[in-house]
Amino acid sequence: MVNSRSLRDATVRADARTVLWISAHPEPRSLNGSLRRDGIAALRSMGHTVIESDLYAMGWDPVVRRNNLSSERIEGRLEVTRHGREAQVTGNVPDDVAAEQEKIRRSDAVVVQFPLWWYSMPALLKGWFDRVFVSGFAFGKDPGTGRRLRFEQGPFRGTRALAVVTLGDREASIGPRGKSGELTELLFGLLHGTFAYTGMDALRPWALPSADFTESGGDYARARDSLVARLEGMFSEEPIAYREQFTGDYTDEWELEPHVVPGEAGLSVHVRE
Repeated sequence: MVNSRSLRDATVRADARTVLWISAHPEPRSLNGSLRRDGIAALRSMGHTVIESDLYAMGWDPVVRRNNLSSERIEGRLEVTRHGREAQVTGNVPDDVAAEQEKIRRSDAVVVQFPLWWYSMPALLKGWFDRVFVSGFAFGKDPGTGRRLRFEQGPFRGTRALAVVTLGDREASIGPRGKSGELTELLFGLLHGTFAYTGMDALRPWALPSADFTESGGDYARARDSLVARLEGMFSEEPIAYREQFTGDYTDEWELEPHVVPGEAGLSVHVRE
């Protein structure tokens, strides 16, 4: 539980927001489970409304199938992008997906919490994105104007996104010269390829290294207080300055123009200095 001091020190915001907290860990009594409960309690103590999607508790189906892409029967060859978009346009989104999409529409921020397994998110969480972030909802084209809905033109502009991650690596290993890769680059697929791609303001992730060795008592209290501090600043901190796609930095082939950071390469070139 969040102690009284943590709750008392959390700034109560006059401009309360709605936060969707998505979590993917099979054990509610785990470190992840404790961080989820205390993080949500802290947000509520600040006056925010929190909507929860505890994917294991929900029994979420993560697998895209012919019979769960649309509430109508799909005939012929399955085309995931096209059939998913058609379900959006015709109002035939399956009930479980529609419920999650409505949570996103209501939210000013999204917290995505997970343990890092094999340098990625658990399959259950990946499957949540596969089924919920479909064409016509999270990306695609405006049917009236043909405007491409991604990055600075994405449908979720103004929504903040924070990844909350526990991992076994030591802190130095996810630093600038760490063996596992610098954290924002390690999570590039989520931060840039999902959050920023759909228009969200991707915040620098909060991570707890050496999570397997975090014990109850002082160790956990420090981790909890660190997370609460990030949650307090979630609506005021500067997001990662990923480059916009349609304002001159990129060619039509989605490659950086030659004049942009010439001679440099790698994931960091997609962040403005």
